[in-house]
Amino acid sequence: MKKLILLAFLSTLSISTFAQDEAPKEENKEPDYTQNVQTIDNIVRTLYDVISGDPGEERNWDLFKFLFYKDAKLIASGKNQMREAMVSYMNPGDYIKNSGKWMVEHGFHEREIHRTSNTFGNMSQVFSTYEAYKNKEDEEPFMRGINSIQLYNDGKRWWIINIYWANESRRTPIPRTYLPKQKS
Repeated sequence: MKKLILLAFLSTLSISTFAQDEAPKEENKEPDYTQNVQTIDNIVRTLYDVISGDPGEERNWDLFKFLFYKDAKLIASGKNQMREAMVSYMNPGDYIKNSGKWMVEHGFHEREIHRTSNTFGNMSQVFSTYEAYKNKEDEEPFMRGINSIQLYNDGKRWWIINIYWANESRRTPIPRTYLPKQKS
């Protein structure tokens, strides 16, 4: 009987010693992106920052997806091969699949140069004029246009509902209303 009690005691002692020797496991914590979506300025700035990078620079596609509300759309407008007006609808995953590799291979920086915003309650419409560059040191953009960004605030954060954009062309230059004011 004494041997049985001693054996039980030693077993308990070895189990508790083993448990103390184990290092605490670090939990796999997801990055906290909540500061990126608390204000309209933050979410729009994050949108531009997350898609921008020099050639070879990977993008943070998890952060990109975090910006968008469920079923959000990215809508590119332009002309097809027969010069007819058209739109192309994508979800954030489609955008990453269609553009992500090209952006990393060629470099792509999109900079906001002007913004007009209208907000009512929990919705906001942002007209954001942009210039696009292949490298951040480039002085001349290879493209300009306007992003129409619709946002929704659920009481906790801002979400992008849609981004609908058009690139500037010779036939459709950006109106002065949507360009930075010229210094006199």
